[in-house]
Amino acid sequence: MITLLFIIATLLIVFIGGIRIIRPTERGLIERLGKYNRLGMPGFNWIIPLIDRMIIVNITEKMVNAERQEIITDDNLNASVDAQVYFKIKPDEDSVKNSQYNVNDVDYQIVNLARTTLRNIIGTMSLKVANSERDTINKQLMVTLSKETKNWGIEVVRSELKEIDPPQDVQETMNKVVKAQNEKISAIDYATATETKADGERRARIKEAEGEKTAAVLRAEGQAKAFDLINKSFVGNAQLLRRLDVTEASLRDNAKILITDKGINPQIILGEIPVSDVRKRVKGVGGDSIILEAKK
Repeated sequence: MITLLFIIATLLIVFIGGIRIIRPTERGLIERLGKYNRLGMPGFNWIIPLIDRMIIVNITEKMVNAERQEIITDDNLNASVDAQVYFKIKPDEDSVKNSQYNVNDVDYQIVNLARTTLRNIIGTMSLKVANSERDTINKQLMVTLSKETKNWGIEVVRSELKEIDPPQDVQETMNKVVKAQNEKISAIDYATATETKADGERRARIKEAEGEKTAAVLRAEGQAKAFDLINKSFVGNAQLLRRLDVTEASLRDNAKILITDKGINPQIILGEIPVSDVRKRVKGVGGDSIILEAKK
C-alpha cells in the first residue's frame, strides 16, 4: 500500500513538474535530450521533466537602439549618428526555430548589423545630404536589414534614424548660416512690403491728381459754357440796345407835335417823311382852323 502511494505521489509530482503554460504572445521550442522535438503553442503544454526542455520565445514587436557612433561623411566630417530598429520574430514554427538556431542573440546581432549598415550608407553622403535625406537613409537601412536577416526568422518592421549631429564647430557655423539666411529673407520681405506700400501711395496720388484734373476740366468746360451763354445774351442785349438807340434817334428826328384845343398831342412818325406831306388842320381858339407843321 505504501509503495502504491509512493508511486502515485511520484507520478503526480512528475506530472505537475512537466506542466508548461504558454501565453498568446509567446511560442515554445520543446527540445528532448538536446534535440528539437516540437513547437509549443499558447495554452497548456506538458513536457517530460529532466528529459524535455522548453525555450520560451517572445513574438511581439521589439525595439532596439543602434547606439550612437561617429561616422565620417563623404565631406570628411565626423557626424554623431544613432538609430532605432523595430522588428519581431515571426510566429510560424520555422521562424521561431531560425531565431534560436540560426543566430546567436538576435537583439545584439541586429544592433551591430544596423550600426555597420549606417556607416556604409552615410559614409557615401555629405553631411548636408544626410540631414536632408533621412527618409532615404531609413529606407536603405530597412532594405539592407531585411535582406541580411531573412534566415533569422524575424521581420524588420521599420527603422528610424534618430539624430545626425555634426561637430560642434560645424554646428555653430551652420547655425550662423541659417540665421543669416533668415535675416536675408526677413529683409527681402520687409523691402517687398515697403515697395508695395510706396507703389500703393503713388497710385493713390496719381488717382487723386487725375481726379483733380478731371474736376478742373469740368469746371473749365462749365465756365466756357457759362461765358458762351453770357456772350450770346450780351450780343442779344446789344442788338436790342442798338434797336433802342435807333428807335430813340428816329423818335428824336421824326417826332411831329400837334397842338389842339385839348393840349399838345405828340404823334410819332417813323421813317423819312417829307415835310410837305405832313399837314394837320386843327381848330384853334374862336373856331379858326390852324394848320401846324412840324418841320424837320
